[in-house]
Amino acid sequence: MARHIARWDLDKTYLRTEFDTFRDLVRTALERPDEKRTNPGAATLLREMVRAGISVHILSGSPEQMRRRLEDKLRLDGIKWDSFTLKPNLTNLLRFRFRAMRDQLGYKLPALLDARARATPPAPDDPDIRHETLFGDDAEADAFVYSLYGDVLAGRVDDETLLAICARGNMYEDVIEAVTQSLQRMPREDAVERVLIHLERQTPPDDFDPYGKRAVPFYNYFQAALVVHEDGRIPAEAVLRVAVELVVQHRFDGDALGRSYLDLARRGHLKGTSAEGITEALEDWSHHDAVPGLPELRRMSEVLPEHAKLAREKYGDGKSTTPDYMALVEKHNPRKK
Repeated sequence: MARHIARWDLDKTYLRTEFDTFRDLVRTALERPDEKRTNPGAATLLREMVRAGISVHILSGSPEQMRRRLEDKLRLDGIKWDSFTLKPNLTNLLRFRFRAMRDQLGYKLPALLDARARATPPAPDDPDIRHETLFGDDAEADAFVYSLYGDVLAGRVDDETLLAICARGNMYEDVIEAVTQSLQRMPREDAVERVLIHLERQTPPDDFDPYGKRAVPFYNYFQAALVVHEDGRIPAEAVLRVAVELVVQHRFDGDALGRSYLDLARRGHLKGTSAEGITEALEDWSHHDAVPGLPELRRMSEVLPEHAKLAREKYGDGKSTTPDYMALVEKHNPRKK
């Protein structure tokens, strides 16, 4: 069976990184691996995805010069990965490509397409394609880039339209040529299952409506775990482990966990199929092990059935429409002139 792929950003998605000022950049660059802070629940979810057999690929806008410290940080967190791509900002600087140092479309989209083009295809006797779950944040253009990538893979955005989007997004000509080469080598398949966007900057979730149901803005990693679980990628016990971290280390209570589920249900991002399984997993787990934060987890499980009912009412068919990327690219790169 083809292994599922998870592609993760780091800054503001996995790590609690500040780089809004030059001082922030310097401090981030000088931090030791043990000083870098992980977003609550992110490490637990990523470990659970690895445990479930998911292939993890890191794609970060952090500069290549930070590779050693970032890799050491992930090792400290017990994370295993299959590839680790960082931005060649020193090369961009030496080539006077100052625009490329901050641009995400011209960096992440070609990297994603190239990775997909290079991926080993499934065995001939394996009918499954390698589906992907993508993790990003609202500090950059992750929702735009990831959604565009998914629709290119699926054939909903044709090559001519994509190249026009790249040109309007002010990509360098050689980068557009690299995109063209990847398109020639890449199979077209509806592979991107979910785009999960961490609301680090508390962007209103409605801002992501143009990207449809596939894109899920989330406030905490318990919410992300619920979505990945409903997609069938991690078991219910993995969701509970994320919840335990939030309760024990970050002062979540059962009501806060319940509200997290309710928030996704109201926004139509949950099918409502996971509540019973999570409750059953909690009861089975508590009979065999001492569960940290058990009273809060049980309080959460008490409210899930009612919230799941609302989720089933709100979910609809779950289908996404293709966004108007030619219009959205102007918002992605407002300083292109």
